[in-house]
Formats: sequence, structure tokens, C-alpha cells
Amino acid sequence: MIISRTPFRISFFGGGTDYPVWYRENGGRVISTTIDKYCYVTLRVLPPFFKYKHLLRYFEREEANTIDEIKHPSIRECLKYINMNKNIELVHHADLPAQSGLGSSSTFTVGLLMAGYALNNQMRTKNQLAHDAIEIEQRRIGEAVGSQDQTAAAFGGFNRINFGGHRELEVTPLTISTEKMRNLQDHLMLFFTGFSRNASDIAQKQIEITSSKTKELDFMVELCKEAEELLVSSENGFLEWGELLNEQWKVKKSMTNLITNSKIDEMYEQAIRSGALGGKLLGAGGGGFILFFVPPEKQDQIKVNLSSILHVPFRFDFSGSQIVYHSTND
Repeated sequence: MIISRTPFRISFFGGGTDYPVWYRENGGRVISTTIDKYCYVTLRVLPPFFKYKHLLRYFEREEANTIDEIKHPSIRECLKYINMNKNIELVHHADLPAQSGLGSSSTFTVGLLMAGYALNNQMRTKNQLAHDAIEIEQRRIGEAVGSQDQTAAAFGGFNRINFGGHRELEVTPLTISTEKMRNLQDHLMLFFTGFSRNASDIAQKQIEITSSKTKELDFMVELCKEAEELLVSSENGFLEWGELLNEQWKVKKSMTNLITNSKIDEMYEQAIRSGALGGKLLGAGGGGFILFFVPPEKQDQIKVNLSSILHVPFRFDFSGSQIVYHSTND
């Protein structure tokens, strides 16, 4: 039996510049972190006593006799990609709901690949794992997704990720002091809006309008550069970092009317009135999780004023996808 654990991610700056249609011509850049909320994939060889050869349990239950019969696109394509020739039982658990803006689908793909390679007695580097997941989601399944979610899940940590050029992607950990990292985490508050959305529809719309949004996407790249400079070089850049998040949110929601709605706008404005310096809806938009940058002394008031939605405490994760259990006896 194999169990992989793969972290979800929070993207701070640069989202939208990680779509291949943009970065292959213009280059892309994001700042993101993984957090201590995880996707778990359990994989084992299925004993030969059943009428089916593959048993899959995620939000549905599937029984299949061939990999091609599997309905779940990511499971089917991952197993084909790694040439899985064993009968398998797969179980998926997660700390957070799907379609919520934290890269859940890509996190699952990375975690499944990690577990599948381990069951096949194969090893892949973090870079190979990220590229494999991108290949499966973008080209084999044809999902309207960018390239940051798979990369963050595979590598883990607080990073700047560059896209484009001959290397396609490059991950650079942001080196800041332990005290500054702790201070940053202490200023962040994560809430679940209470409703999810189909991210691929919103992402597809963003992809379609990319050529007409050059000014906005260039500005997002510049905000990403400025945020990194504040964090790495400035001693007193925390308040400005929150304000930059606010600037990015304004640009992001101007991209398409699918990104926000009246309920989300009301939550955001309530948080700003209560002391938040900035924030953003995570992921493609439309629902899921919303992040705020809040001075610690204002956070109790934020919790009171946003008591209708769920506050989700978190800390950064620096491990990336990994095998947490491996036994040949199960």
C-alpha cells in the first residue's frame, strides 16, 4: 500500500500569467505558497478475488475492468501515462473541498502520479512530477488550466515560479528570515465562502480573452515583481504587501464578469471596512476560498464581522508532494 500526501496552494500574485497561451509568448510569473491542508491518495494492488480489476473511491465509486473504462479523466489518464499494469484500489481523501480555488484538481493529479510511480517502483524528481501533471491536464485531458497549481503541489514551499523560455518553468524559493515568514503568516486569514464553482468555465473564458488583456496581465507581472522586492528586500513592507493584494484583486476582477459576484464583493468590502488591507478570491474565481491580509490586532473583529463564513486557520507547508506510507505487505 502507498499513501501520498500533497499540499494545496495559495497563489498571491501573478495568477493568469501561468496559462501557456500567455507565457509562451510573454513569460509569466507567480508568487505562491503551499499550506498545511492536504490531498491524500491511497493506492494498493487489488487482490484477484473480485469481478472487477480496478476499484476507485473518490466522491463517487467506480469499478472497472480496464483503465480505458475509468470515467474519472485524471485517474484514467494518469494510470495510462505511467503504464500501470497492476489491478489497483484507489481511495482519495482531502482536507478541503474540491473546486474551491486552492488547486485541488491539480493537487490530486500530482498526488496520484506520486503514488502511482511509487507503486511501480519508480522515482520522479519534483520537476518531472510537475511537468508530468501539466502534460496530463493540459494536453491529454484538455483541461483549461494553467501551470502553477501542478508546480506548487509538486515542489511545495513559498516560491516565485517563472513560466516560459526553454525551461518552461523555474521554481525559486523566496529566501526571507524565519521571523519575517512567521510575520507574513500571522497577517493572513483564509475563509471559505460557502459555495464552490466550476473553475474550468471561468478559466476558459480568461484564456479566450488573453490577447485583449495584455495591459492587465503585464501589470500583474509587475505587481508580482514589486511584491517580491518588498518581501525580500524591505524591512517594513508588510502593510504595502497587503495593499498590493488589493491592487491585484481590482485588476483580476476586471478581467471578466465571471470572477466575482455581489456576495463575494460584499464579503470583501466588509473585510476592508473591518481592517483588512487587501485580499483576493483564490483560484479562477466565482467562489471557493477568499484570502485577506489583516494586521493581527484587527483579526478578531474580522472574525466577528465575517462570522457567516468559515474561517480556516493555516500555516505554510514546505514539503511538496511526498510518500507518507509505503508497505509491500498490504
